[in-house]
Amino acid sequence: MNYRHAFHAGNHADVLKHFILSRVLGLLGRKETPLAYLDSHSGLGLYDLMGDQATRTGEWREGIARLWAAFDVPAPLTSYLDIVRDMNPDGELRFYPGSPEVARRLTRPQDRLLFNEWHPDDGQLLKANMAQDRRTVIHQRDGWLLPKALLPTQEKRAVLLVDPPFEQADDWTRCALALKESIGRMRQSVAMIWYPIKDQRQLKRFYQELQKSGAPKLLRAELSVHPVDNPIGLNGSGMAIANPPWGLEEELRQVLPWLAKQLCQSQSGWRLDWLIEERPA
Repeated sequence: MNYRHAFHAGNHADVLKHFILSRVLGLLGRKETPLAYLDSHSGLGLYDLMGDQATRTGEWREGIARLWAAFDVPAPLTSYLDIVRDMNPDGELRFYPGSPEVARRLTRPQDRLLFNEWHPDDGQLLKANMAQDRRTVIHQRDGWLLPKALLPTQEKRAVLLVDPPFEQADDWTRCALALKESIGRMRQSVAMIWYPIKDQRQLKRFYQELQKSGAPKLLRAELSVHPVDNPIGLNGSGMAIANPPWGLEEELRQVLPWLAKQLCQSQSGWRLDWLIEERPA
């Protein structure tokens, strides 16, 4: 496994992913019942945007940097941006949270955090970055095994983020299988699948596979910063969210148009709809 997320930390895809994660946890946190958060491909947890890897690409400059300087930010973005601001108290944007740090900061004492990172170096850095939080357990195994290994959880509520690097051709199928397995093992779990927007034919097949997952309901949220049929590069990204908490759809409908305008690089757009609609009881 060669992928290192530090090269892409804070880009437009991270903004979408971490914003949605922040709202899922925020909305679920309104109930006192404990939850377990599972992260299949965790990365480091914390990133230095002035470090060697991030500065080689500079992708964060077209992502979180645009929100850092923005005015009239929609209210649902506040909890996500507050984390970034708290990590940069001198007012200069340098440090950025990965999904483990977003989850660590937005969960409660009664919640449990289960992180997994297979890359040996990144896994050790993740352990160091999360060492002060006794709620966390760090695994270093194949992330695709996480649903089978850890679901169902002892908690009655679980949130799973599947965020692979998409280095392998079968990652698309593995994502769909991970969703199917998660729902099969813990039907009420909130399972989120992040995916890149590149090949439209591949995406169409992916949507069809997700629709066969057996999820009670599945929300699709996408944000593009280039034309979606652009043959080169990352045009945008999406999140498929099984069992989204009540209120998330409304918040996304408020924020996605603003993000599309704010993060546009050549031609932006957004989509929010249901891949699987909940059936009446």
